[in-house]
Amino acid sequence: MANRHLARSVVLQTLFEWDTSNASIEEAETALQRNVEEFGGDDTDKPFMELLLQGVLAKRPDLDLVITKAAPDWPLDRIAPVDRNILRIGLYELLFSDRSQVPAKVAINEAIELAKVFGGDSSGRFVNGVLGAVYKELGEPGKEETGKKERVRREDLPLQQLGGAIVYAHHEGQYYLALVHDVFGHWTLSKGKIEEGENVEEGTVREIKEELGLDVTIRSKIGENEYIASHPEHGKMRKHVSYFLAESEYEEIKLEKKGGLDDARWFRLTDILDLNFYDDMLPIVTEAVQKLLDTARTRA
Repeated sequence: MANRHLARSVVLQTLFEWDTSNASIEEAETALQRNVEEFGGDDTDKPFMELLLQGVLAKRPDLDLVITKAAPDWPLDRIAPVDRNILRIGLYELLFSDRSQVPAKVAINEAIELAKVFGGDSSGRFVNGVLGAVYKELGEPGKEETGKKERVRREDLPLQQLGGAIVYAHHEGQYYLALVHDVFGHWTLSKGKIEEGENVEEGTVREIKEELGLDVTIRSKIGENEYIASHPEHGKMRKHVSYFLAESEYEEIKLEKKGGLDDARWFRLTDILDLNFYDDMLPIVTEAVQKLLDTARTRA
């Protein structure tokens, strides 16, 4: 077969059967083998299909949560089974696949094509809308890889300054980090827009208070990054984020109710190793952890 689009079609058929018959994961895997034989699959695409099916089934709770957040007017059980499983495939590839193998735009376009072929008249628009909203929330990964001409245009985009922080507390002899969890399944750092007339540190302190309910003191700057995002009214803009190490008392976190975030918790340093972070957050988190470990050794 050697055709990834056809391979995704086979996985979609399998997920549709699994979804509409309340089958087990084992039964879904058996159905995939049957569908591969029926549609003429070969050993070239079989590992891809198996990994895609297993990945979607393993991440289904996370994927369904993203769907409900990105399409709040459509309860999951009201979405047509075909569209629901196309979204699961597209979101899995968008959020969890290796982007060097499946770029974000490929994940979205492939899902839209599946919707046009197997869905109803409006399925393509619906899938495009949901995946497009998630793509924008992620900061449109891959947009900066379109060559020199795009990079020049990027510099002309409006610039928005944001401030974020790794919030830490020293409690009962251990360091804890306050992290937020987004609807796309990642733990990340609290951040927000710097208002006119504020410097970055002042704005960061205010934003942390509003988002987490914590009073913090900025201790040092950790790093910065920049990405392109789309605003529903103003279009594309550059977002430049400065990150700080900020100290707080170990108090209850009171997460602000707003779109995009669904949880916030304190974690011991030893507990963050297995968390799912965005790639661009890892260097910043690593730098902060190293500073805290150095401080701990000094205290000792």
